[in-house]
Amino acid sequence: MFAPVILFYLLFKYLPMFGVVIAFKDYNFIQGIMNSPWVGWKHFRMLFDNPQSLEIIRNTFVLGLLSIFVGFPFPIILAILLNELRKLWFKRVVQTLVYLPHFFSWVIVGGIVLTLFAQESGIVNHLMKGVTGEAYPFLYKSGSWIAIFLGAGVWKEAGFAAIIYLAALSSIDTSLYEAANIDGANKWRRIWHITLPGISSTIVIMFILSIGNVLEVGFDKVFVLQNPVVSDISEVISTYIYRIGIEGAQFSFTTALGLFESVVGLVLVLLTNRTARKFGQGLW
Repeated sequence: MFAPVILFYLLFKYLPMFGVVIAFKDYNFIQGIMNSPWVGWKHFRMLFDNPQSLEIIRNTFVLGLLSIFVGFPFPIILAILLNELRKLWFKRVVQTLVYLPHFFSWVIVGGIVLTLFAQESGIVNHLMKGVTGEAYPFLYKSGSWIAIFLGAGVWKEAGFAAIIYLAALSSIDTSLYEAANIDGANKWRRIWHITLPGISSTIVIMFILSIGNVLEVGFDKVFVLQNPVVSDISEVISTYIYRIGIEGAQFSFTTALGLFESVVGLVLVLLTNRTARKFGQGLW
């Protein structure tokens, strides 16, 4: 039964790793991966000598870190709130509503965002015109664009991510809550002293995994929301690889950029896990 899983990872995860050799060659279709000329660290030097590449790496770090530190607490809060609901029918309705956005593609989410925040025809700006008399370019200002980008990510993924924490909450011994209630602890005290410590190991594991993906901001969610006006903050590694690597056919350079992204992610996971181990909460 485990054989298909092993086969999947061998074919689609480990075997493609051979392709990173393209980062050290001037790859072309005619000569192929093996026969393309070896250039060593040429593309990595180009990467760090190019101001545009450094700006894109900075943008990716900024959006990635903001996505983690803004979006990470929401599934935890949502799971705790759902766990405190006592009416089963209401809990099921809320769970369904907050899980549903996860199954929308980012094309649909992008369409919803444009419907809400478009400068000329957006619902929000239509209401603002009635109050202030003028529209605000939400999608064309860096600050508001980042806020919308983060908000869309939280709305789409927080509900589904809360499933893991709900599973962790179900393993907490209910007698602890009963004892705390007898001792006079109110609801907030029970959450702070029982619920959060009870799922702390799960929180640490999810945080370590999130830090490893700090540079994987995601192509689709950035691509559908970005526009040329805010390209100074919205152009990230994944969209840059698409434009330069796929459309511009600079395969070796973008492979070097992708390898740099993966190495940084690995280093961040190791450092975060090492820090967590000092508090007895490491992933390994």
